[in-house]
Amino acid sequence: MGMEAGGTKNVKSDINVVPLIDVCLVLLVIFMVVTPLLQKGVDVRLPKAASATKKEAVKVTLTVKRDGQMYLESDKIASTDRLEEKLTGLFSNREEKSLYIKADETLTFDKIMEVMDICKNAGIKEVGLMTEKKG
Repeated sequence: MGMEAGGTKNVKSDINVVPLIDVCLVLLVIFMVVTPLLQKGVDVRLPKAASATKKEAVKVTLTVKRDGQMYLESDKIASTDRLEEKLTGLFSNREEKSLYIKADETLTFDKIMEVMDICKNAGIKEVGLMTEKKG
């Protein structure tokens, strides 16, 4: 038996690392859960094209989801009427009047043309369609 009696008070000089490991594991789990949520943009399935190139000067993206919901960057647009107001306000002071449309591959040509017309009415000079590269 390893009991001591009588009050010899020896100081333990070992470092207990178990709480440090617990904190590190909790932080790891938090980062693993939060990281996928931080991805930028709205998730849509883009159509595929053989010649997909991107202009770096275009900074604004309009996303149109399968159900027709629209997002200007990450802001949800309630209706097509609000879209023109938002675009006009956003591009009124910019010199570069270009925008990418990131539309789901299942959308009809009518819907894409409707959105492109709204962009044109809002004063946007260049509209590009985002695609994924084939292959």
